[in-house]
Amino acid sequence: MFDASQPARPGVLHIVATPIGNLRDLSQRALDVLKTADIIAAEDTRTTQGLLNTQQIQAGKLTPLHDHNEQAAAVRLIDALREGKSVAYVSDAGTPGISDPGARLVNAVRAAGFEITPIPGPSAVATALSVAGIEGAWLFYGFLPAKPAARRKTLQELATRPDALVFYEAPHRIEETVDDLLAVLGGERSIMFARELTKKFEQLHACPLAAAAAWLAADDNHRRGEFVLVIGPPPAQADDSDVEAHRILAILLEELPLKQAAHLAARITGARKNALYDLALTLKNIDA
Repeated sequence: MFDASQPARPGVLHIVATPIGNLRDLSQRALDVLKTADIIAAEDTRTTQGLLNTQQIQAGKLTPLHDHNEQAAAVRLIDALREGKSVAYVSDAGTPGISDPGARLVNAVRAAGFEITPIPGPSAVATALSVAGIEGAWLFYGFLPAKPAARRKTLQELATRPDALVFYEAPHRIEETVDDLLAVLGGERSIMFARELTKKFEQLHACPLAAAAAWLAADDNHRRGEFVLVIGPPPAQADDSDVEAHRILAILLEELPLKQAAHLAARITGARKNALYDLALTLKNIDA
């Protein structure tokens, strides 16, 4: 059983998830760590200063760590850990290291032999998936390439995967990205727009990819804010061998009893007899 209060621990790097919009999503454990950490490293110190101000946390210990200085900043933070100080890292919003800085820091701290602990909480990809109704596997890609040719090439590489696909996208690229999704993946696949998650104007909309551009065009507000796009898996397609087994079984059922037709179809096609028997029952019921 954990203590009620869980302050930051000396010599430990704490990776802290922060709200993606609604400030009430900051966990009590994250609050404990941010209040007590000797150093808070932040992707954008101004953004984090605003968060800390809402929680009345003194932030003289803030230091920047972003894409452009991550390796150099990691060296300084490792020195602090070596001195026995507690360190927390936060990105602008959500969970660090997921389409945000943090991975290089984690690798450097681990290589230096110091403990790292996650303080879980909000994540835009997890939030979107929780309301997308996706069953089975999914692939989170993050932001697609900004240049059209590179974006289409990436989508062509992803198109053959059987998984659902999850992307982040910015408002100024949302229309061209949706156009490319339709062109490469086809109109039958589903898309769920998760816009401005947890914020005042949060919006969820699901439709076939074929209807996505029309939805975006219907209202200027549909193109505003930060997006998570959840693309459903490709429609199931019957295997060629299954189609042939179905065809042969249907012919045999015209001349033979059900059990005998299923047995003979299994011998001809190599398919499982029990599966063909079940299919034969279905076909007979349809014809009845």
